[in-house]
Amino acid sequence: MLNVAKVRGRLAELRLTQKDVAKALGIAPATASQKLNRVRPMDLDEAEKLADLLQIDNAQFGEYFFAG
Repeated sequence: MLNVAKVRGRLAELRLTQKDVAKALGIAPATASQKLNRVRPMDLDEAEKLADLLQIDNAQFGEYFFAG
């Protein structure tokens, strides 16, 4: 399950917006919002793309996408 607090913190650190997330995932900003707020599930492919955007390495991946 997406760790919303960690993801939002990392977005803030990198000064990225929800629009940046939407662009990276190839989805509408409204859909990105739903995924970031756990209204809609995020699949593994999307999680990997978001990890790339957030510059999260493999060792940290679980902290962001499987904790929460």
